[in-house]
Amino acid sequence: MEAAAVNTNRKTSKPQFESSFDSQDISPSARLLFEIITRPSSHDIESALSSTGIPPTHDIVHEVLKLCHENATSAIAFFRWAGRTHKLTSYAWNLMVDLLGKNWMYEPMWDAVRTMKQEDMLSMATFVSVFGSYCMAGKFNEAIMSFYVMDKYGVQQDVVVVNSLLTAICHEENQTAKALEFFDKIKLKIPPNADTFAILLEGWEKEGDVAKAKTTFGEMVIKVGWSPENMSAYDSFLTTLVRGSQADEAVKFLRVMKGKNCLPGLKFFSNALDMLVKQNDSTHAIPLWDIMVGSGLLPNLIMYNAMIGLHCNNNDVDNAFRLLDEMVFNGAFPDFLTFNIIFRCLIKNKKVHRVGKFFYEMIKNESPPTHFDCSAAIMTLIDGGDPEMAIEIWNYIVENHVLPLDGSANALLIGFCNLGRMSQVRRFAEDMLDRRINIYESTMKKLKDSFDKTGRHGRDKYDCLIRRWKAP
Repeated sequence: MEAAAVNTNRKTSKPQFESSFDSQDISPSARLLFEIITRPSSHDIESALSSTGIPPTHDIVHEVLKLCHENATSAIAFFRWAGRTHKLTSYAWNLMVDLLGKNWMYEPMWDAVRTMKQEDMLSMATFVSVFGSYCMAGKFNEAIMSFYVMDKYGVQQDVVVVNSLLTAICHEENQTAKALEFFDKIKLKIPPNADTFAILLEGWEKEGDVAKAKTTFGEMVIKVGWSPENMSAYDSFLTTLVRGSQADEAVKFLRVMKGKNCLPGLKFFSNALDMLVKQNDSTHAIPLWDIMVGSGLLPNLIMYNAMIGLHCNNNDVDNAFRLLDEMVFNGAFPDFLTFNIIFRCLIKNKKVHRVGKFFYEMIKNESPPTHFDCSAAIMTLIDGGDPEMAIEIWNYIVENHVLPLDGSANALLIGFCNLGRMSQVRRFAEDMLDRRINIYESTMKKLKDSFDKTGRHGRDKYDCLIRRWKAP
């Protein structure tokens, strides 16, 4: 065969196909014919098929061939039987070419291609199938040779076909260099278009090759210029830069693209911000965000939460609040996660006055803090000189059953012990025991030490508490 003359390293196993035999969309006639051709004991398949009385209409032939992914021999027998009484469609022939190629039956595949030429049924789709079959088997040289013999079969070689071959090569792992090699040889004969470069850039993105992506992108700008229609290529290139730890370069290119009215869409910004946030890279995430918002793109809730989280991780409370205020105007309404991210940041940075104020804001927006955050807030408020607000939070979580209460209860007791406000400690402890809230042994030891310092009267009060605590 012409295109099978060159040998390359091939994969050792055939591609696995999902069976669609159990699908509800299969007609009874197609199901019966398929069962006949795949029976292990079928000796005279054609007679068995004819005895059903089912005519091989175009639709039935197409259905059966689509079921024969891993039954190429049976498919050939069925195909011959169907062709004896009905003229087969070009679509049926293309299904057969694809089936043979995917099963590494290259000689019969090319026999089918030659017959299609004689029947004037060959098309670009036929060769696209051939490209894919060879590339899936790791036979890239054969795929490329198939391209070069197309004109002998009367099928035009144009940029669409070039792009189809590049796509087939790049679809396989770590083969973009092979695609580039073919591209470099053919680009003078068949000038590339924007899709050509998009395919290569997607390949470099998949492989993470920043240097090759920059070279390909530079050639793209020279050959096809700038256009908002080239968005997929820009997305791939910029994503390669960000993922390759060259976010500073990505920001530079974004500024150039903004001047050319060629900024990528929200998908790129969302993915890029996600990567930068995971790296805690506020240095590049902030200018990326500013370019996006400045160009009129509206971030969604997930993106706002990610950026607010990034600011909070870097203890930038003011910018976190700025985004909180801004997001509503852009149609993204804060949720439970938004409020809790900021609340934790305020606690972490001991912003005592803002903790209390923001707690009320969370309640008003029906996004109360978690029991864990309430416990941390109570400790921060007491240590920061606002024990009354700590009591407000305690009362809220008791009344609204923000469970479990243990962490907050013990934080409250220890905090008021540290303040020396033992009468309140006693009242809180008695109420907690009434509610059967678990007071930790370490907390009881802290209470004992604190009550001991107040003298005999204080020790008596502790003794009453410890008896209740030990009671079953």
